[in-house]
Amino acid sequence: MQIHVVNLGDTLWNISRFYGVSISRIVEANLVTNPDRLVLGQALLIPTPRGNHIVRAGESLWSIGQLYGISSNVIASDNHIINPALLYVGQALYIRRAIIEVNGYLAKTGLEGQRVVNELGDYLTSLSISSYHIQQDGSIIPLQIINNKNTIPMDDTEVLRIAKIKRLFPIMVITNFVGNRFNSDLAHTILVSTVVQNKLITNILITMKSKGYLGLNIDIEFIYPNDKELFNQFVKRLVDRLHPEGYSVSIALAAKTSATTGGILSGAQDYYMQGLLNDFVVLMTYDWGWIGGPPFPIAPINEVRKVLNYAVTAIPRNKILMGIPLYGYDWKLPFVEGVTLAEMISPQEAVARALKFGARIQYNTFYQSPFVLYTDEKGVKHEIWFEDARSVQAKYKAVIEYKLRGVSYWEIGFSFPQNRLVLNDIFEVRKLI
Repeated sequence: MQIHVVNLGDTLWNISRFYGVSISRIVEANLVTNPDRLVLGQALLIPTPRGNHIVRAGESLWSIGQLYGISSNVIASDNHIINPALLYVGQALYIRRAIIEVNGYLAKTGLEGQRVVNELGDYLTSLSISSYHIQQDGSIIPLQIINNKNTIPMDDTEVLRIAKIKRLFPIMVITNFVGNRFNSDLAHTILVSTVVQNKLITNILITMKSKGYLGLNIDIEFIYPNDKELFNQFVKRLVDRLHPEGYSVSIALAAKTSATTGGILSGAQDYYMQGLLNDFVVLMTYDWGWIGGPPFPIAPINEVRKVLNYAVTAIPRNKILMGIPLYGYDWKLPFVEGVTLAEMISPQEAVARALKFGARIQYNTFYQSPFVLYTDEKGVKHEIWFEDARSVQAKYKAVIEYKLRGVSYWEIGFSFPQNRLVLNDIFEVRKLI
């Protein structure tokens, strides 16, 4: 796999000729909707044989090994290279792919969700189905949120069946949603009562056994900072009940850069204790640019690295899944705080809007994030930040550099075909079942 950024005058025909790859393969890899029109600045994946690295000017076995997190001696051995200094530009090297775990959150379980699981199952280790909403009395209700507004009943039967066929480790997600928002008071009600907690855990176990789940993911957010120790005790109680039954327990943790990071988002998130208690943790390293905030990258690599720098000091690296967003946001300009709400869109839709309105895709090398500025048919200016092949490649390199357990996607329902190809080029996905 190589990444080609579309320049002025580029066509699929001349790109195809340059790389020696058919137009149809490029179209298929990138889901190009109009082969006669490319978006200036668009990152196109150019498929090459899986596991191959094409040597570029200035590269050495050492630098290539650093890129993939593999010893240069292993690369030399696998490619029968006697003299490591003798590499030439254009040489194809076979690269062993690192093995990681990949978790995908699924927020919709209807026909579209079923199609997505069937399509992406080979690229995932586990499927976290969101979500079961906890109630004040310790009961749980399976619900899904539609268009960020309304909740409807969730039927996970069919996606669980497909997950089994795809050898996906099925994980049940519990949340403290009230309507379509995380609720701090609901979390507090649960955390102050061991009686309610015991009822909740019993209901979780009953559901997991009847549905065939093998793991639980705790996605309880916006916890009051003063409830930090109560939350730790609740998770321990969960683990103590679920582990003897053979179930794994994991948790989604808000991004923070130190043990003293406070606030409603991360003040109650104890990285050290949660890393100790859980089988793995999902770091929610996204939403710096968020639906109610000003235009900004969703997961700028500099901010992601700040979180990882702290996380690896508190949580074992082999327990950390780094969160990767598979979505973008489209903001109308000018942004007005408290009024402007961004629209959540897929990376594929971001490219489509750039094409529709004749905009150029730009790339911020500091944040390692693409963005688009365009004016719609009504004359309203927009700003989009999203993910592309370049930005996810930068994130995967961080996974290698920090020697993490793997990655976790929110949310696999968004169309982003490039991601699976970048993943497949760098990693081999571990299957647990």
